[in-house]
Amino acid sequence: MTAPVMINAYDPSSAGNLDPAVSELIARRERVLGQPYRLFYEEPVHFVRGAGVWLYDAAGNKYLDSYNNVPSVGHCHPRVVEAVARQASQLNVHTRYLDEGIVLYAERLLQMFPHDSSRLMLTCTGSEANDLALRIARTHTAGTGIIVTANAYHGITSAVAQISPSLGLHVPLGYDVRTVPAPKDYGGARDPGEVFMRDVEHAIADLRRHGIRPAALIVDTIFSSDGVFAGSPGFLAPAAEAIRAAGGLFIADEVQAGFGRLGTHMWGFMRHGISPDLVTLGKPMGNGYPIAGVAARPAVLDEFAAKARYFNTFAGSPVACAAGMAVLDVIEDEQLMENAHTVGLHLKEGFEALSKRYPELGSVRGQGLFLGVDLVSADDLSPAPQLAARLVNELRRRRILISASGPHGHVLKIRPPLPFTTEHADMLLAATDEAMKALTTSVG
Repeated sequence: MTAPVMINAYDPSSAGNLDPAVSELIARRERVLGQPYRLFYEEPVHFVRGAGVWLYDAAGNKYLDSYNNVPSVGHCHPRVVEAVARQASQLNVHTRYLDEGIVLYAERLLQMFPHDSSRLMLTCTGSEANDLALRIARTHTAGTGIIVTANAYHGITSAVAQISPSLGLHVPLGYDVRTVPAPKDYGGARDPGEVFMRDVEHAIADLRRHGIRPAALIVDTIFSSDGVFAGSPGFLAPAAEAIRAAGGLFIADEVQAGFGRLGTHMWGFMRHGISPDLVTLGKPMGNGYPIAGVAARPAVLDEFAAKARYFNTFAGSPVACAAGMAVLDVIEDEQLMENAHTVGLHLKEGFEALSKRYPELGSVRGQGLFLGVDLVSADDLSPAPQLAARLVNELRRRRILISASGPHGHVLKIRPPLPFTTEHADMLLAATDEAMKALTTSVG
């Protein structure tokens, strides 16, 4: 499955309908940045300030952020801001000098992993983390074959773009990459774990048929780009066993699902009783400050360290580690993982109730504060990406920020900052109700 055109994107042909100040800023931006930098929404928003779950535009209007998982503990959280500012005023160097901050951070973070994942390598981005994980896996296994889901996204470096089919036809997959269908709910007819394991086994067989040794199965543990799928606890375990039986590694990509977002566990893989060979981290790790990494089993990482050299000028700096430590403090002290569980259940139940009212709202899936809601045709329940785009923009006009995902672009993607409360959830639900009423009435 190839990715569609980004449907929740600004169309330059509509510039005449925008506020003149916004149009001027867009024109200046396009002159110096060009087209690769896409803007969200039919009417792009110029934000100047953020606090908690709110973003504020240049006119002072506030928008409820129901989408951005990078500021996971809330936009501009004062404890993270203070930690970054304090450390930046004291020292910021690379990891070739001794610094206790990186050691303290690694010690604390690794306590949150299975005991056999006791090594940490830091990077600046999730893309770099996945790139490094591929290098480690290929060194350890002496294989090159990688298995991913059909619409996966794992990053933008040259190596991980080749394992990111969601980037589309113009970003070809590597010759040693195989895709498998993303897991889904088969309505009780088939076990998702069994089906996914068989698909992985078929991919392994195809790699071998072409003389390619398997190196790894890598999955985003919430399958966000595939349309969001949490599934029942444990369903990923058989696939992890299958790749290991073939001599490959299991890599859990926690860049989007990790750091308590799923509510019941710190990491998505923990729901499945798995101890991955490698775990990649990113986005929410520094609440907006660039920090990411790879947690690994010593036997896997130490072999790589003996054969290769890795250094990253900005990764693991004292300021980055201060940001990461502050994020862990806030998650723990403000009980944000528990909040994600409670509010996520409330939000999921709310969307399930709305789906009974509007047939265009289909399946509601996810875990904690990471939900996906299908937008479908009321006639035949087929994917309705244009309706999803209209709903996203209708909510934006109501100052609610959301976006869409999935192979058809028809899945409402809900992943707000973790301090999102039931009150905020009710605002989102009420706005969705109003927007759907307006959209379906206009269609009728």
